[in-house]
Amino acid sequence: MNLAAFSLRRFPPALAGGGRKGDLRRSLTLCAAEGFVAMPIVTMALPVNVFLTALVTQAFPLTNAAIGVFSAAPFLANFLAIFALPALSRWRPAKTLTVATAVLHWASWLALAFYLPHLPHADPARAGRWLIAWFFVSSGFLAVASVTWNSWIQEWVPARLRGTYFGRRNRLTQFSTTAFLLAAGWAVGRWHYAIPAFQAIVCGAALLRVISLRWQWISPTHSVRAIAAETLPLAAQLDVLRRSPSLLAFIVFGSVWSFGTYCFGPFYQVFMFDQAHLTAFQVGLTATLSQLGGALSLPAWGALIDRFGNKPVMIVSLLLWQIPNFLWCVIVPDHPFALDALWLWAGATSAGFVLGQFTLLLRLIPLEAKNLAIGLNLGVTSLFAAAAPVLGGYFLQWALRRGADPLAVYHGCFAVQPILTLAGAWVLLRVREPAAQPLAVVVGAMRNVRTLSGVLGLSFLTNYLFFIRPKSKQS
Repeated sequence: MNLAAFSLRRFPPALAGGGRKGDLRRSLTLCAAEGFVAMPIVTMALPVNVFLTALVTQAFPLTNAAIGVFSAAPFLANFLAIFALPALSRWRPAKTLTVATAVLHWASWLALAFYLPHLPHADPARAGRWLIAWFFVSSGFLAVASVTWNSWIQEWVPARLRGTYFGRRNRLTQFSTTAFLLAAGWAVGRWHYAIPAFQAIVCGAALLRVISLRWQWISPTHSVRAIAAETLPLAAQLDVLRRSPSLLAFIVFGSVWSFGTYCFGPFYQVFMFDQAHLTAFQVGLTATLSQLGGALSLPAWGALIDRFGNKPVMIVSLLLWQIPNFLWCVIVPDHPFALDALWLWAGATSAGFVLGQFTLLLRLIPLEAKNLAIGLNLGVTSLFAAAAPVLGGYFLQWALRRGADPLAVYHGCFAVQPILTLAGAWVLLRVREPAAQPLAVVVGAMRNVRTLSGVLGLSFLTNYLFFIRPKSKQS
């Protein structure tokens, strides 16, 4: 029995039958199944994951400066996608754009698999330039596909089903992501970071992506989207944003948090490879522990947010997450189990912050200027997130070339994230939390958080559908 047929049994029997209800049930089934098989290639596309980190530190040892630029590519792509999406959305429907750009993203990974043996091992600078250019183009396709996919999903999934359905779908993608990270880490380590091992992983993920794309294309979806509200003129929308101090403060906080998290974020796994001398499987295992902590703690964080609100829970989560991060400043390679504990704790605590960040943004975006507010938030935070690893990589390389003790250099750099992110909490305190808005107002707004999920150790967020369960009416 194939995965789509198995998934069919997981959804409400009330959707059985022919016509539009039958088409909806089949579309929900195919969407869950395609998410499961799409996760390997989507997870590999994160700027920080065991596959890409092993590629740029072991197979092709790039400089820290080059790794920083490489890691910035997805955020720059997120920023540029803001300008491309309006024109593209007028050109073709969301489903067509999703499949087309996903096909281009799939083709870019096949190009990597083909070209890897031809990259010059003796010239890391030249290999680095090719990898950076490739990753930027590939990330551009994925940035567009991710936003249009969210828009397409919003078009046809009825609001009454989103809580139950996306909860099940999210658990399915978590399992797929965890299995892939462990398998990829084991494979590249087992074959000592040989190029054929990387090619085999890419080809396997690409084959699964073909199945995913076919299921997306044949999905018989029907639009249930409500008629959109009339859009205000640009000047009026700008005036709405000027009169939204909490939203502007939230964007400032998001910029500080993104910069602090990602300045040296890509180099935590570099440290684990180069200084702690862990194998790819061990690095994959730490990421799996972090994902496990996040997945198990999300329901509890959700209950706390429902009871106490987003901002206080975010601040508590941030404190619990970042204060132990100072241990990275003293950790030594002789105690790898301490790294496992840190990643597990980070996953469990950061999940509350990420969930609160989503639902708080949901409350802050003004409906009258929805698209402009989303674009402003995504654009500003993308630029800060893109600049962070470039500056961090160049500083790390400069410090190491001055002959300083590498362990001491890394320890000093790892103090940046907790200091900046905790300082940014002062800005978060200035945000006032209004009543919630409908889910549809934040299509694509969490793109940067998904891109950062590799740093947080929550890779399952790459294909995660955030939703708010409707409160049951009391009789």
